[in-house]
This record gives sequence, structure tokens and C-alpha cells, in this order.
Amino acid sequence: MTAPNPSPSSTSAFHQPDAARRIWAKDPTFWKADPSLAPLIKNRLGWLTIVPAMQAQVRELLDFAEESKRSGCTHVVLLGMGGSSLAPEVFAHTFGSAPGYPTLHVLDSTDPATIRAVEHAVDLSNTLFICSSKSGTTIETSSLYQYFAERLRTTHGKQGKPLGAQFIAITDPGTPLERLARDVQFRRIFLAPPDVGGRFSALTVFGLVPAALIGVDLRALLQRAQQMGTACAASVSREQNPGISLGILLGGRAKAGRDKLTFVISPVIERFGTWLEQLIAESTGKEGQGIVPVEGEALGQPVAYSDDRVFVAIKVHGNQTSHPGETSIEATLKRLEGDGHPVIRLTLNDRLELGGEFFRWELATAVAGAMLGINPFDEPNVTESKDNTKRLLEQFHATGALQEGSPVFHQDGFQVFGDVPAVPSLSTVLAHHLSQSRHGDYIALMAYFQQTPEHHRALHAIRQTLRDTFKVATTVGYGPRFLHSTGQLHKGGPDHGLFLQLTAEDQEDLPIPGQPYTFGVLKRAQAVGDFLALKAHGRRVIRIHIGRRQADGTGKITLAAALQRLLSAFEEVATELASR
Repeated sequence: MTAPNPSPSSTSAFHQPDAARRIWAKDPTFWKADPSLAPLIKNRLGWLTIVPAMQAQVRELLDFAEESKRSGCTHVVLLGMGGSSLAPEVFAHTFGSAPGYPTLHVLDSTDPATIRAVEHAVDLSNTLFICSSKSGTTIETSSLYQYFAERLRTTHGKQGKPLGAQFIAITDPGTPLERLARDVQFRRIFLAPPDVGGRFSALTVFGLVPAALIGVDLRALLQRAQQMGTACAASVSREQNPGISLGILLGGRAKAGRDKLTFVISPVIERFGTWLEQLIAESTGKEGQGIVPVEGEALGQPVAYSDDRVFVAIKVHGNQTSHPGETSIEATLKRLEGDGHPVIRLTLNDRLELGGEFFRWELATAVAGAMLGINPFDEPNVTESKDNTKRLLEQFHATGALQEGSPVFHQDGFQVFGDVPAVPSLSTVLAHHLSQSRHGDYIALMAYFQQTPEHHRALHAIRQTLRDTFKVATTVGYGPRFLHSTGQLHKGGPDHGLFLQLTAEDQEDLPIPGQPYTFGVLKRAQAVGDFLALKAHGRRVIRIHIGRRQADGTGKITLAAALQRLLSAFEEVATELASR
């Protein structure tokens, strides 16, 4: 693996030559001098030394995976969010399932269509469900558990099997999820170390149990992690230390205004970018500071970018980083370098070196956080959207209606909520909102509907139009999963975000057993709750609600067709601006 060296300008801004020693000593004052914060920080540093403990547990995890195979398990469905779901998603998409092992599905959404799609993709009677939550109180995980438990009750009643036989739990000791798992007699309970935060938990049971179940080589994966840990040891100078030097570079560039960290990742490991997105955004986006991870944005020519970018190219040796018919990625990166944009290159010898990359980037993020003067191990603004959602659901229970406010624009099946003056068309609404764009901003598309290839293509066409028109970084997040990821940065980071929240009518809704609301209502409440949290922080945000009926009421249109209409409106704005 190649390791970047910090530039002199980045290094000079970091006056802690003993950074590695202090980090490995788990010195909380490396990040914050406030004594009241010391216990909180110290209780989130277990990721530094977790690898040997997990190596000792490998045999247990492999035995459980073999036991699951023998029991006839053909599918595994993980019910979790954020730190509980993103590393398993990386493993599933990077390695797939080894011969004879079950297929892993990661369900981290309250969208009814997404839930139904997973349900239809598996054989419920031969599926193992993983309830994964560090706190054990995650509303998405508990709601999904109730749904699938209810779906299984009839089947189990006929077969005489206990309900818990098809569930396992991954959680911290003493959580409500652990108590539920014991009461219902879950098949297994895996307890995670409480001193490792969720987004730093890829190399704990949160990541490794799902990986074992699909046949990933845990020994090799952890060996690569151990090798990276050794390379980043306290005795290694910061110039030669892969994690420290990367962190200094990222933090130094961010402090100098290049805070849009843009990833260019080989297709074979591209889902690693979604894990990096959470790690960096949730760790650094607070106290008005933050590094904006830009994941999944198509690579453009130098003219598409402002001077706030750092590019990170991560590839696997021998794996192509370009697609047939496209310009070579490496040639484009060289042009970007020639235009003055920093480019970091990391090359992995094989996919298993992701074990080392998990550790390298955890350490680098911790160092970058110290350079920005923040505590990278908390998430102080995440609860704001959760509290708003809870209040909205309570109001729904009491009144039978969700308090969403009134739209300021309603035409052709689109409703707009937010601070928008009276205007004649959707394109005018968008033009007004986007006219607030400033140098150094980013535009975030936040979509609360199913992530299908068709929807994804439309959203990425919109983001490319926005990037090329306004020369700003763009992000795409699917709700509510991004609330456990970039949501912290959106509210706690600098006021550099221009937010476009997209909601849509559900064609089909699903009940949540034991609750007075459905998954569709929960999802809508989560969207409105986050909208209100963004407004409370003075963020520039509008919500566009996409209806399914033509303006004349004569028929329905698909969400994909509505997104194409929305794309046309954005393109109209871009054309108008280009002609000025």
C-alpha cells in the first residue's frame, strides 16, 4: 500500500510531534483540554487496540458461520443503521458470498418499498435476521424487528419453532436490545466493546459477524488490519506513519479551505466510500467545523471544480478505475494535479487490505479532528432530528395527522416547503433557492424514497448538472440512512450546505406491529423532523414533495418519471444561468 506524505504547509499547522505517542496512550487531552470531556473521549478509543481481541474471537465467529450454513440458512438480513450497517454493506458488495454461504442483505431504511423488496428477495423460513444496534434503542432497527417478527410468527407457529431461532443480536452490554434478545431467546447474542463508537466499529463484531456469515476470510482481513496498526505505531515518525500523515494532510488542507474530500474509488471496492462518508462527516462535522466527504460524484475535468477540493484515489492493484468509453481516470487526475488540486493516491494489493484501510482512516480521521479542534468521537446534533421525529409521531398519534406545515408552492404534482417567495414555476423555485449558492458551498440532495438504479441515475444526473453549473461539490443521501451519517455534518458543520430534501408519496405502505403509525408515516416524520432541525440551525433548505398524480388529476406518473421532470427543471435553470 502506498502512503501519502503530508505537505510542509500541512505539517507546520500541526504542532504535536508526539501525536502518535499520545494517541496510542489514549490521552484525551490530545483532542480536548477540558477535563469534563476526558472520560467521554477515553471511552471511545477502544478501536485503537481492538484487533488482537477480535483475532482471539475469530474461531467463535467462524464456528457460528459454519453452524448457520449447516442449518440451511440461505439469506441473512441485517437490520441496522449507520455504524451498524455500513461496514457489513462494504463486505457484502466487495466480497459477495463465498460458495455455500448465504447472501447478505443490509436493510437500513424505513422506506416501505425498500422493506418489501428485501422481503421478496429472501425465503423467510431460511433467513437469519441480525438486529444490530450499539445503543439497542434505534427506532429503525426495533421497527424492522417488529415487522419481520410478525411476518415469521405464523410460519413458526406451524413449524413449532421458537420465534427467536431466526434472530441474532449485535449490541453493547446491558442495552434494551440485549434484554429483548434474552427474553425472546434469540439464537445468539454478540456483545460489542462499549469503548468503540459505532462508526469506528467495522473491525468489531458489528462488522465481522456479518462478514463471517458470508465467508469473508476474517483471519486475513484482521492480519492486514494488524499490519496497518503496526505501521501506525507510536514509535513510527509522523512522516512515515500512514494514518498520522494522512490525517495531518486532510486536516491541514481543510483548515486552508480545501474541505471537500472527493473520493475516486475502484468499482470493486466502491462501497468503501459510503463507510468513509459516515466516518469523516459524523466525526468532523461539529462546532462549525467539518470535512465534507464527496462520495459517488462522477469525476469531471478541472473546469468543473472550485479551489476547495482534495481528491483521494483508492484502487486495488490490477483493477481498472475507468470504464469502457470513458476518459482514463488517471489521466484526469493528472490534469487536476496540473491545475493545482491536491491528489492523494492509495493502492491496495487486494480487497482484503480493506482491513488495513479501515484502521488507517479511523486514525487519520481522529488526527484531522484534533487539527480542527473538535472531539471526533461524539455526535451532538444527531439527536435533534430524532427528537423532532418523536414529537411529530406523538402528534400523529394524538391527532391522526402529521404536522408538516403548508406548501409555499404547488403545481404539476410538486409541492415545495421552505422559505420561497411566490413564483410561477418549479424551475423558478429552484433558481431562487440555488441563487443562494456561495463559493465554498456544497449542495446536498436528500432523497426519502427507494434507492433503485433508475432513481439513482436520475439523482446523479441532477447532481452533475448542479456541480457543472455552480462549480460546487454535491452529495446524494438516502433517508433516513444518511441521518446516521452526513446528518451530523449538515447541522453541526459550517454553514456551507445548500439542502434539497426530496420526499414522495408511497405507492404501498406497511404497518409497524404495536405502533399507531406505519413505516410510511415514520419515514415522512423523519424527513420533516430533519427539515425542522436544519431550519433551526439557519440552514438553506427546501423540501420538494413529489406527488404521483398529474396536475389535471387524470392519471398517475411513476416516481422515476417525476424525477426526470425535476431533472428537466434543473437543466432549465442551468441553461438560463449559462445564457446570462
